[in-house]
Amino acid sequence: MDTMKKSSRDSISVLQWVLTIVMILNQVVVYGKHKHLQIHEMKSLRASLMIHRNLLSPISPPTSPPAATSGPVVYRVTSYGADPTGRSDSTDAITKAMKDAFDGPNHGVLMEGINNLGGAKIDLEGGTYLLSRPLRFPSAGAGNLMITGGTLRASEDFPVDGYLIDLSDPSSKLNYVYEFITLKDMLVDCNYRGGGIAVVNSLRTGIDNCYITHFGDTNGIFVRNGHETYIRNSFIGQHITAGGDKAERNFSGVAINLNGNDNAVTDTVIFSARIGVMVSGQANILSGVHCYNKATGFGGTGVYLKLPGLTQTRIVNSYMDYTGIVAEDPVQLQISGTFFLGDAFILLKSVNGVVRGVNIVDNMFSGSGNGVQIVQLDQTSKAFEGVDQVVVDRNSVNGMAVKSTVAKGSVDGNGTTWTVDFNPVLLFPNLIKHVEYSVVARDAHVFPVHALRNVSENRVVVESNAPVAASVYVTVDQGVSSFGN
Repeated sequence: MDTMKKSSRDSISVLQWVLTIVMILNQVVVYGKHKHLQIHEMKSLRASLMIHRNLLSPISPPTSPPAATSGPVVYRVTSYGADPTGRSDSTDAITKAMKDAFDGPNHGVLMEGINNLGGAKIDLEGGTYLLSRPLRFPSAGAGNLMITGGTLRASEDFPVDGYLIDLSDPSSKLNYVYEFITLKDMLVDCNYRGGGIAVVNSLRTGIDNCYITHFGDTNGIFVRNGHETYIRNSFIGQHITAGGDKAERNFSGVAINLNGNDNAVTDTVIFSARIGVMVSGQANILSGVHCYNKATGFGGTGVYLKLPGLTQTRIVNSYMDYTGIVAEDPVQLQISGTFFLGDAFILLKSVNGVVRGVNIVDNMFSGSGNGVQIVQLDQTSKAFEGVDQVVVDRNSVNGMAVKSTVAKGSVDGNGTTWTVDFNPVLLFPNLIKHVEYSVVARDAHVFPVHALRNVSENRVVVESNAPVAASVYVTVDQGVSSFGN
């Protein structure tokens, strides 16, 4: 019986082994067929892609590769013989580079008569170059060009009436002699001889990230006529100092002289000069300008507006540091968001007695506590008579005397007359154009008859028909236009 069981078990084991071998062989066959099918499919796909690529490809390859795009034209001044050590005169070499740039590839025209040089660059290559005379283009008619990347220094015999870079051409009959010239990333050292940069009758000139110093009793930057010279991110000072200079009383010259229209000075520091910015053109804007040139106490001025009767200037978000603002007969002048430190103030100077459309609002004044008025009048030549639309208001004052064209006052009393004196606050003497007042009687059963009786010498007088205990509140305005104007 046991022998039969053992034989049966052995037969089953052999059968299982045979079945396992058969299954493995079947899988090998199936895998082989599947792999063969996959290989066949991959070959078919490859053939299809090759056909597709051949259909998209040109019949024959191009005869020559496409032309490479040319880069900007750069004129490196050392290739013309300029000495980057500053020991020998480089005027001729840099002038030759400027001439080649002027005669370079023409990319059409900008304004009439001005060739578009396509963004050509005169590269100073980080060197220092000695100049014995001003750098000028050969004639008018250049545009879209940059001079950048180095230091220019005047020699001992540089002309005292010249500018190291002179964008001008007195002989030209063009309306604008140059357009879109950019002077960038340069230090201009005038060696106490002439001035730094002159921009005369040019259009859309940019002076960007420049440091201009050691100019003589002249201008660091001079702009005359033309249109839209933008001075930005720059540092300008006759003497290299960071304030508190013992020789400050002797500072001279003008850091920026704007004798033209529609120019802008933004984010620029003026650290020494007798006058920081002189403005004698219309529609200019100063924004983010920090003036700590010669202090007012030493005879200096931060910003001098010298265009009587047609100012049209905006000074915003700037910093007058111990030096103030002078405006001659200002008409349409905006001064706002500006900080005045160290008793710096605004002076309105009468030439023909006109002040109109002036807003001095939302500024901060900080002084020494000596009673210096934040806004002052100079009527030495003529009294201001044509006063209209003038607002001096909402200024934050610490350690100085508030002056305003808008004021509020009150007075208590028991009688028939109440007088409110606005002289300590109002800017203009004997000038009130508008009055509002109210009478508050302390006795609830009394209804007094009252009237405005007098407005003169910056005093307001209110009178009642009978004695009464009351408070009188008055608001006055010096700058409101008269009816009919």
